[in-house]
This record gives sequence, C-alpha cells and structure tokens, in this order.
Amino acid sequence: MATSSLAISPRKLRSDLYSYSYQSDSHTPLVISVLASLIERTMARNERIAKNCSWALSKDIRTRVFDCFETPDMTIQSYLERIFRYTRAGPSIYVVAYAYIDRFCQANPGFRINARNVHRLLITTIMVASKYVEDMNYRNSYFARVGGLTTNELNKLELEFLFLMGFKLHVNVSVFESYCCHLEREVSIGGGYQIEKTLRCAEEIKSGQNEEKRYINQITRIML
Repeated sequence: MATSSLAISPRKLRSDLYSYSYQSDSHTPLVISVLASLIERTMARNERIAKNCSWALSKDIRTRVFDCFETPDMTIQSYLERIFRYTRAGPSIYVVAYAYIDRFCQANPGFRINARNVHRLLITTIMVASKYVEDMNYRNSYFARVGGLTTNELNKLELEFLFLMGFKLHVNVSVFESYCCHLEREVSIGGGYQIEKTLRCAEEIKSGQNEEKRYINQITRIML
C-alpha cells in the first residue's frame, strides 16, 4: 500500500497524521525502523560508556526485573516487526512507547538500556501504550506469547513498569508531536526513513485526559 511522501517538518508532520491506514494488509510502519535504529545507537553508546566507566552500569535493583537470563538472539528490528505482525499496533503506539521509554529512563537514572533488557522493555512499553491509545486490546497472555514471555512474567513486568513510572502515562498532543519530531531528526541522521503518524492517534490522545485513571482502575481486570 502506498504511503504519502512528505518532507519532514513540524508543519507537515500534522498533515502526515492522516497518512496511515489501519487495514489488515497495512505495511509495516516505517517508525519501527527509525525506533530500532535509535535504540540500537543508544545501546551502543551505553556499551561504550560502560567499558570506560564502571559506575555507568545499571545498578538499580528494581529495574533488573527487565533483565533476561540469556541475551535474546533476535535483533530489535526483527522483534518490533514481530510485534507489529501479530498485534497490528499502529505507528502512534510506537511513538507513545518511545515516550514511555524516555520517561522510564529519566525516572530511573540508574537504568541503562542494553541487550539483556531491551526486548522485555519494548514488549512492556508497547503493550502499555496500546492499552493507553486503543479502546480494544489483546489480553496480556497474547502479548506475552508474541513477546516470548509467560503471562506471569509479563504481568510482573507491567506492574513493575507502572510503579517505576509513577503511573505517569498521559501523553498530550504537544508531547506526542515532540517525540515524532525527535524520531524525524533520527531520520536525518540515519537517512532514508519517513515516519508515518495517524489522525486516529492524535484524536485518541487528545481525548486521553482521563485515560490514566481509567487504566489504573482496569489493572485488576486485565491481570490474568
């Protein structure tokens, strides 16, 4: 399916919100490639810092829940594509998930994204973002199968993530667009990609003022 081709700018970003089509045969959102590139560069930078500064290693015991016993052999790009293939999560969800990852790292300065924790962090943030943006979602058990976890593992990751975030899930339109612009700057660095956004996302985020309260009230119902 063809996508609109727009020069990357804040003004055309708002027009680009109309571009993505939520259909069963929709192409993989290009934001996935951009997000994968950004996270990979972040991990590479963290690895370089950790080699030179032992204090830069992740030391927050609370965030070690995201560490895998063994480093997964699936690339970030492939993992994100798998999540999209089985959940059909649109571009807006990945942008909100990226905002959550940024908030999580700011709220937990001792945490460093690395090869052992990135996959669990991604499936958790994407699932939480999907619940925040969308009215209808898959169960935790389905997201767990897609992400290669057990339901109990993902339930625990979700709760730990929410508490470590202080349940600060709201993303307003201006914040959403700022993260879109940041990802677009990643395009100018990495080259070649354009990020698609959806009007549907913007409309749902605008009406999301009360979503945090609704989400918290539903926690007990979504746990399996």
